[in-house]
Amino acid sequence: MPKTVTVLSGLIRPLLENSLPDWIEPRFFASKEEALELAPYAEIGWFDMYDKRDMSAIITAATNLKWLNSIYAGVDGMPLDLLHQRGTIVTNGAGINAITIAEYVVMGMLTVAKGYRDVVRAQERREWLMDSPGKIELFGSKALLLGYGAIGKLIEERLKAFAVDVTVVRRSPGPNTLTPDQWRASLSDFDWVILAVPATPETDGMIGATELAAMKPTATLINIARGSVVDQDALVTALNEQQIASAFLDVTTPEPLPADDPLWSLDNAHITMHLSGRAQDQMFVRSAQRFLENLDRWKKGEAVDPRVDLTLGY
Repeated sequence: MPKTVTVLSGLIRPLLENSLPDWIEPRFFASKEEALELAPYAEIGWFDMYDKRDMSAIITAATNLKWLNSIYAGVDGMPLDLLHQRGTIVTNGAGINAITIAEYVVMGMLTVAKGYRDVVRAQERREWLMDSPGKIELFGSKALLLGYGAIGKLIEERLKAFAVDVTVVRRSPGPNTLTPDQWRASLSDFDWVILAVPATPETDGMIGATELAAMKPTATLINIARGSVVDQDALVTALNEQQIASAFLDVTTPEPLPADDPLWSLDNAHITMHLSGRAQDQMFVRSAQRFLENLDRWKKGEAVDPRVDLTLGY
């Protein structure tokens, strides 16, 4: 019986090679050129690359692809229409980095609340501060959470431990819930607005000048979603004019952020260079284990998970 050609990044090779089932014929690549050469043979592919355009080109070349796996939670940048047209099943990295990203949100909130950046600066100056530069308690504050997937649920769980009053945005109504057509009218109620939504045409620019103007002047915007979710020019204006107190941005447009971008120089902007998902050492281990479990399901004709809805884009 012919084996299933599976094309994989060499980065994952040490975690997979000795555990792959015997019905798999693995072919590993170490460069874009090697991946493009191997792609047409792949029935199963794991083509993750930092440059989304390179990744898209490789996916496009994989004309026999039945199943595409990715470590990335976001599938923006992939040729979703083409994958849908070909009937390719796509699994993503939803939840793989959820723990560390949720922890990053808590870190960001505490950093802002306690003025911790100023504490670090004082240490660098060897200056003993006589008072705390930040006096906000998370206890009793109110957070609006946009995006209630794996990351959003873990953020909510952690913030409840700090007695933060969390309201989530989702389509199905319920306690402490606002629907997609309700949250904008309630923005002035919240101390923290946390973005954990997928990057889709629906969420593109969902936080713009109007939304920022509706927020409390004491509020903080936290974005661990995608830079495209926020109108960055409007955010720079809002921070400059102190329409909102601060922003904690793990993501920006573009990435890396150019050295001359005004965001760098704003004292009320905290930029963390898309490090939230990388602040761990389990990402590849978890991804490899999930892939091996999915291979077993694939062989048995069972559903692989988590499967991306290619019409919705997440």
